[in-house]
Amino acid sequence: MNFEFATAGRIVFGAGTLAQVGAAAAQMGRHALVVCGAPETVTAVLLDHLLDHPITATTFTTSGEPTTDSIIAGVQAARAAGCDLVIGLGGGSAIDTAKAVAALLSNGGEPLDYLEVIGRGRPLTQPSAPTIAIPTTAGTGAEVTRNAVLASPEHRVKVSLRSPHMLPDLAIVDPELTYSLPPAVTASTGLDALTQVMEPFVSNKANPLTDGFCREGLALAARSLRRVMADGRDAAARTDMALVSLLSGLALANAKLGAVHGFAGVLGGMYPAPHGIICARLLPFVMAANVRALHTRAPDHPALARYNEIARILTGQAGATAVDGVAWIESLCADLAVPPLGEFGLTDEAFAEVVAQSQRASSMKGNPIPLTDGELTAILAQAV
Repeated sequence: MNFEFATAGRIVFGAGTLAQVGAAAAQMGRHALVVCGAPETVTAVLLDHLLDHPITATTFTTSGEPTTDSIIAGVQAARAAGCDLVIGLGGGSAIDTAKAVAALLSNGGEPLDYLEVIGRGRPLTQPSAPTIAIPTTAGTGAEVTRNAVLASPEHRVKVSLRSPHMLPDLAIVDPELTYSLPPAVTASTGLDALTQVMEPFVSNKANPLTDGFCREGLALAARSLRRVMADGRDAAARTDMALVSLLSGLALANAKLGAVHGFAGVLGGMYPAPHGIICARLLPFVMAANVRALHTRAPDHPALARYNEIARILTGQAGATAVDGVAWIESLCADLAVPPLGEFGLTDEAFAEVVAQSQRASSMKGNPIPLTDGELTAILAQAV
């Protein structure tokens, strides 16, 4: 068995750890571009910590998911201000923006020079500018991943800028920053995190290190996702879900994802649906399709046993099977009112295009078994 493992240079986890950002930033630079995707009150606290050390800060506010144009604008802002450090504060979009801006600051060029699928795919050869990632949602795990997902409206798709150089130097995961998240964001991001500890566990690149992260993340999500939806001030549940998100990032960055995320990148570029909602809507149907395909074409595949293990972890029942796991996910999505993808504009006329693009997605290559165009089309028909 051969595998690699890499993550952020340092991870700091726990309530109140945002207070450590000033001292850490002072070891990395003197002028920070702060990519803001968090409430103004949270951003103000961060800026105060930087001033205490003292670090000059230039803010760059993000709205919505990062695009190739917004990354270019961020790099221009950082260069104009003379920034030598980048801090991402917010959800996955803000952190991905920060990572992409930091990469281009030191490598030059524009996103399309380096993007996979739609770009020239050149490698990033230089280390990124020093980067600190501070999530304020519990979903993407972007603080410990080596890629940034960027939307290209021109191509109607989301693709990754990817390199080991893009791992942040420091990830600060402070669960207190998630306490005020509204229920809709809590649900969307939490379901994304759950998907991201499930797909790497059954992926064709799973390894013993990522398996441990996935098992722990599945158990934490099973006990706390419903709780945090019922009471957003439940500190223990918020801590659990912040940890699930972190564990999901550690897993996906060092294994692979699967068909859910293979679809999600394509659908997210075509329709205005939150990433976590896309993942949640697809998850039970992808699980069921994978289990059927494995039983039919690869009955001895180890992923079948892993789907059974997922079911035991989620349900807490020693005799649970993959079918029970699918039912548990369906019940969770119903409780969290996950809408069908038709509400965001997906129709059966688009299925062929979505399937064709999804088959080329890097995440699809991690699925435990290749799914046919017919199987993928059937998944979309169920999700719409």
